[in-house]
Amino acid sequence: MPRTTETASFKFNHTMIRVKDPKVSLAFYQDILGMDLLSVKEFSDFTLYFLAFNHDGRGLSAEEKEKSRFAREGVLELTHNHGTESDPNFQGYASGNTEPGKGFGHIAITVDDVEKACERFEKLGVQFKKRPSDGKMRHIAFILDPDGYWIEIVPGVLDL
Repeated sequence: MPRTTETASFKFNHTMIRVKDPKVSLAFYQDILGMDLLSVKEFSDFTLYFLAFNHDGRGLSAEEKEKSRFAREGVLELTHNHGTESDPNFQGYASGNTEPGKGFGHIAITVDDVEKACERFEKLGVQFKKRPSDGKMRHIAFILDPDGYWIEIVPGVLDL
């Protein structure tokens, strides 16, 4: 069905995942994947972290990042419920790929060269769920974030 006047302005803005330790997760998404932290919103019992890739080719001011948070596509929201990072009994969150809680599958990022990206991930100690050489789909990979969420690594063009 084609887009209508009523839906012409709709965009996919963000997805949210819960994280145990924001310091560990932010380091992964910023240092390993290269995302920029757009904004942080602290509340009494939880904090929200909004991240996205900067494709503008220039550094954005804190104000520009804040203003762009809901105006752009491809934003990742990390939600940290305070106390999980230091709770020895906290079992972690369901990644969505195992029972109980099977449902959510993965997020995906596009890279220029899947093999080179995976070599970099390997050097940085990133855990793999699937390497490009594994299984039937040889041109993609899956890595795991610190909370066990799957991140699919795909080329810019992929024939399925």
